[in-house]
Amino acid sequence: MDRDDHPASLAPSPISTRPSDPGPAPVNPSSPSPSRRRRQVTPTSTKTFVLDTNVLLHDPACIHRFAEHHICIPVDVLSELDRFKNEMTERGANAREVHRSLMKIFSTKGASVTTGVPTDGGGSIRVAVYDPVEARKHASVQGFERIFHDLDKADHRILACTLWLSEQVSAPVILVSKDLNMQLKARAVGIECEDYLHDKVEPREVANFDIARVEVSQHELQRFASSGRLSVPENRTAGMVVNDYALLSAGEKATMPAKLSAQGEFVRLHFTPESLKVGQGRAIKPMNLGQACLLDALLDPEISLVTCYGQAGTGKTLLAVAAGLQQVFGRTYHGLTVSRPIVAMGQTVGFLPGSLQEKMRPWLQPVYDALDLLMRPIEGVQQGPARKKNRFLPEPQQITAPAAPYDPLIQQGVIEIEALCYIRGRSIPDRFFVLDEAQQLTPLEAKTIVTRMSRGSKLVLVGDPAQIDNPYVDSRSNGLVYTRQRMRGQPFAAHVPLVKGERSALAEAAARLL
Repeated sequence: MDRDDHPASLAPSPISTRPSDPGPAPVNPSSPSPSRRRRQVTPTSTKTFVLDTNVLLHDPACIHRFAEHHICIPVDVLSELDRFKNEMTERGANAREVHRSLMKIFSTKGASVTTGVPTDGGGSIRVAVYDPVEARKHASVQGFERIFHDLDKADHRILACTLWLSEQVSAPVILVSKDLNMQLKARAVGIECEDYLHDKVEPREVANFDIARVEVSQHELQRFASSGRLSVPENRTAGMVVNDYALLSAGEKATMPAKLSAQGEFVRLHFTPESLKVGQGRAIKPMNLGQACLLDALLDPEISLVTCYGQAGTGKTLLAVAAGLQQVFGRTYHGLTVSRPIVAMGQTVGFLPGSLQEKMRPWLQPVYDALDLLMRPIEGVQQGPARKKNRFLPEPQQITAPAAPYDPLIQQGVIEIEALCYIRGRSIPDRFFVLDEAQQLTPLEAKTIVTRMSRGSKLVLVGDPAQIDNPYVDSRSNGLVYTRQRMRGQPFAAHVPLVKGERSALAEAAARLL
């Protein structure tokens, strides 16, 4: 999408430009073979990376991540950043951070903004000022302007600047952008373009949601069943880290779930109950292996961060809320906080009428549904449809809907509905914090939330990396998978994938087939 229509907030990648380098022969971007523009270079050669606005907004620290390569920031990018700097949002904070970082870099005595200054990794960083008169002397820029006439668009000026830079330097010039439409336009005119990959996880991290299966002998499985512990050779636990869950298998019918401990041995699941029950509500039982492992992680006091992938209907939100409520009632935590992103965390909810709870209710209705299911007494379920008030009956005989069983807990602050756009600066102690739909977060937003957790708190991030509405993240770069990948192997972190849907046969079939 064009930045003029939809402001972006995205991720970075490295760049390098040396204006003193001799320029290559002009290339016509309208040529049917755009690949002719790409120069053959050795793997060790440095490159020049041109950063799009969305990359700087996605990761303000991206300018420090290009090692020996050169970074070039078109002056039109600075103009776009200026549009966002006054926003009281995560995007505005990132724009201000970029301005501060660039000022610090270029404030060194003798530094030149347009010529460039060296970076710690051995490359350089500079601001490129596009001069259309000089640029039109090159055939490639002339061809570009015949294709894209509207140079009032910032996208087009950045693309033209990238083409012009490629004519001035001998090193490969690569545009780094999180905007898919920008990438398509760049490739259409022969500009090499890349996504910002620093915070993207490997494809294998989100390709398989199955719990690992470890083959053991009958004797080993019997020993594990009696002692609750089992050491196996390292080659059988390759790729596993502490707090990873596995299914020990000695044939198809002889299996037992286990967790890898910090000592490198499998241990029995100690925190998986037969069922969870909150107050007078209905009992919730784990329906499959994944749910049993998730409950163990949610109830383990030594684990303070739980991440969970699962498609719709696998029970991830219900189990997280149930485990949190039970531990709040058991005085393990002082309260339960539940929230989910409003697609982009920086957006406010002030346009909705009412209190914060009323504003957040449309976004958090799945959470209210889970609370109602867990806490409403079975015998108190109203039979038949709800009836309208009869204005002809005396007032004492009016039929009123019963209050939700969780309403008193919300009023007392035991259950808290948290708007993520107001979480910056908070310190959250002794609470069980559930963040639903965490795949909608950017990595920086996920970091903001994780760093709010104080001593005694537990954070649970659940979501489906395949269902993303945020246009600036994908299945490999969202905050949920990023947090899982960076925290993997920490003794206080656990991850559980859920595969089997338990909502209904219809819901599971829809998740697989539609």
